[in-house]
Amino acid sequence: MSLIIVIAALAFLMLAAYRGYSVILFAPLAALGAVMLTDPAAVAPVFAGIFMEKVVGFLKLYFPVFLLGAVFGKVIELSGYSRAIVAAAIRYIGSSRANAVIVAVCALLTYGGVSLFVVVFAVYPFAAELYRQSDIPKRLMPGAIALGAFSFTMDSLPGTPQIQNIIPTTFFKTTSWAAPLLGVIGALFIIAVGMSYLEWRRRAALKRGEGYGSNLSNEPEPVQTASLPHPLLAIAPLVLVGVANFVLTRMIPQWYGPQSEVALPGLAKPVTVATASMVGIWAVEGALLLGIAFVLVTAFKTVRERFAEGSKTAVGGALLASMNTASEYGFGGVIAALPGFLAVSQMLKSVPDPLVNAAVSVSSLAGITGSASGGMSIALAAMSENFIQGAQAAGIPLEVLHRVVAMASGGMDTLPHNGAVITLLAVTGLTHRESYRDIFAVTVIKTLAVFFVIAVFYATGLI
Repeated sequence: MSLIIVIAALAFLMLAAYRGYSVILFAPLAALGAVMLTDPAAVAPVFAGIFMEKVVGFLKLYFPVFLLGAVFGKVIELSGYSRAIVAAAIRYIGSSRANAVIVAVCALLTYGGVSLFVVVFAVYPFAAELYRQSDIPKRLMPGAIALGAFSFTMDSLPGTPQIQNIIPTTFFKTTSWAAPLLGVIGALFIIAVGMSYLEWRRRAALKRGEGYGSNLSNEPEPVQTASLPHPLLAIAPLVLVGVANFVLTRMIPQWYGPQSEVALPGLAKPVTVATASMVGIWAVEGALLLGIAFVLVTAFKTVRERFAEGSKTAVGGALLASMNTASEYGFGGVIAALPGFLAVSQMLKSVPDPLVNAAVSVSSLAGITGSASGGMSIALAAMSENFIQGAQAAGIPLEVLHRVVAMASGGMDTLPHNGAVITLLAVTGLTHRESYRDIFAVTVIKTLAVFFVIAVFYATGLI
């Protein structure tokens, strides 16, 4: 019975997310419903002592990353830099390579720190124009955007400032640059297989004589590129974020040592923070701050007029995204405390290999919740100690565990109820029936990449 309660809670949360209901509301309802069925008297203490503690702890660590990432993406959009990057990619890569252009631009923007939701809005008008000129079916466009924005730059490439690569740092005491060789190998696997698939789909449509399409929804206005910033200036803040993240990751431990201690006159005792658990977060926050400052200085006149409203939109988006994930994290903490979860843990422990265990657990929960960060948060809240113990017992570096967990979170997360998938289809004016096949293909490819990376590690020992 206890196992059924846990499964029912997960199924209820998945159904709510699929139907479009707020996870902020339904995650605590699902968690506390499971508690009520287990022990009604424990509902209030568990809500206050586990669920809310987990929510607050998550926001304390990660909300600044969500906020700064959203603001950075917004100023990149307001400044016209994102449009300039897309226009330059079309000019230099060539309009005849439409899939390669879209994947490259989406990858550059997300690896540079721009939110994938912002990328979808920024790239779509150019992608529509490019696919129309190349006479490629519009229905294939979401697959290319998904490959560029939702896959290798989100969690595979080392140093990416996306939240899926930041969350594991506090659990495993790693940095965003963990297992760089494995991350690059995984990214190359996804690019090679993904581009081969997209080109196969393009050639098949061409052979059938299928063109861009007609009577399509949400077609954008023609893009004006006459007054866009120079592409080198546009790409500079993205490069700055990457370089600053790399430098700060290495400098922060030297500045603060293993433990930072601050004594202020108004405090009864010094504030002490373990540097190792915060390096990844502090480095990304510092890098995003520098990127925002650079854009504001170099494009102040352009950004100034719309910055007030734009920043409000960014803050609202950051609050929603962080609270969604924090609620799922709280849900995971509650579920992990229930007796039914012990049965789940024993089932997962039946997978003897610690990396495969972690990959299956995280990818499954990401698929159930429809969220890479949410599924990872639930898994790490409930099972991170088991993952660490298994890896240490097998002599596997935690950097490898970090990379596997991060990549697994971006595996089955893009199932039909995923928020990014729904947004992508809404923006492009397409339906699941028309375009989800290609998004799902990308989902399968990036899931396979996790196990490919595990195999490479065991075969070569590369980190």
